[in-house]
Amino acid sequence: MSWLRERRVALAAVTLFVLLAGDGVRYPLTWYGWGAIIAVLGACWVTLAVRSRLSWRGIPIALALFVGLAVLSLVWSAYRLETAIGAGLLVLTTLGGVVVARTLTLEQVLRALGVALRWIIGLSLAFELVVATLIRQPVLPWWVDYEGEIPRAFYWSRNELFEVLDGGRIQGIVGNANLLGFAALLAIIVFAIQLVDHRVGQAAGYGWLAAAVLTFACAGSSTMIVAAAVTAIVLGLLIVARGLGARARIRLLVFSAVAAVGALALIVMFRDTVLGLLGRSGDLTNRVDIWAAVAELALERPWLGWGWVSYWAPWAEPFDGLAVINGVEYLQAHNAWLDVWLQLGFVGVVVFAVLVVTMLLRTVSWAVDAPLGDVVDSPALRLLPALLATVLLVQSLAESRILIEGGLLLLVWLAVTSRTHGRDLAGIGR
Repeated sequence: MSWLRERRVALAAVTLFVLLAGDGVRYPLTWYGWGAIIAVLGACWVTLAVRSRLSWRGIPIALALFVGLAVLSLVWSAYRLETAIGAGLLVLTTLGGVVVARTLTLEQVLRALGVALRWIIGLSLAFELVVATLIRQPVLPWWVDYEGEIPRAFYWSRNELFEVLDGGRIQGIVGNANLLGFAALLAIIVFAIQLVDHRVGQAAGYGWLAAAVLTFACAGSSTMIVAAAVTAIVLGLLIVARGLGARARIRLLVFSAVAAVGALALIVMFRDTVLGLLGRSGDLTNRVDIWAAVAELALERPWLGWGWVSYWAPWAEPFDGLAVINGVEYLQAHNAWLDVWLQLGFVGVVVFAVLVVTMLLRTVSWAVDAPLGDVVDSPALRLLPALLATVLLVQSLAESRILIEGGLLLLVWLAVTSRTHGRDLAGIGR
């Protein structure tokens, strides 16, 4: 049945590309084209779940509660049609993540991620090079007509490849420097693990790793620079923890958690200085204003929120005009925790926090403890879930992408697969 497993890897790779590339698919094909692709992929995953007679036992309780709460919010939603659509996308993406976790091994997911991220990195560099050398001017998304002065945020590419040394930032096929930086950081992690485990040839491996590093540098995302630093620290702690006993690991975990909270508090207190070092403004690129608007609205329905919506629907109240800055209407809170509070209230935040924390603990346990089961993943490969979880968590403080598309799929996969493997591991996170 190896051919079937390879088909699953290919399906996972295509799915990850479509969800992580996002606007890279929508800009040339429109939302309707993207929707048609999502429908086909969803049908494939549903078919695979049925044919595999997938058992839904053992799904993390917090994940089931979160999805259930989002669907239940139809009852009190202020925009029921949009909630129905958003809940449907949430259920479909969750289904895909569960099936990936139950039908693919960790090594197969690594391969699927590698394929998807190579396409994103390669196409992004090629796209920006074509824009810089042949088109020589900013490029707008296809199929969209703009009138009057066009905000910089609307451009697919700003033609800044040759201006990187002067502060320019490339956006790649995803049309956003922060999302390109996110994909590049994931690629650095995946390609490095493949190299360490000799899963790819050295020439190709080092070549793609260099391309990912170049893309990361040219994207210039301050959020992802912080995420990269945090991920490097987590990597070091995981390696140290492998040589410690159970009690020492717990002490290290507690110390690390306290240090992380303290570091976050210092960053907030001295954010102007920190952001100045990263070349960013103290208002976090208008995020402070967006957070204030979201918090004010969330306080009107603090306990259960306004109803799940996933992407903000700009035509529906209260999102119409909620966050408009310099002519750009933002469709997310730029903080996943605020977005959950806005949509599902304090109840949703608590459930989401339990989901994220338990997932983190299990991925740490998976990375640190030697497996007791029959399937033995390499030490480098077992680091993948914890490092991906770290990147997602840091990104969730400045973006809401963990709640949609590729971020959500990875979150669900991590939650489900870490719980499964956690049964075979000793230590924290069970």
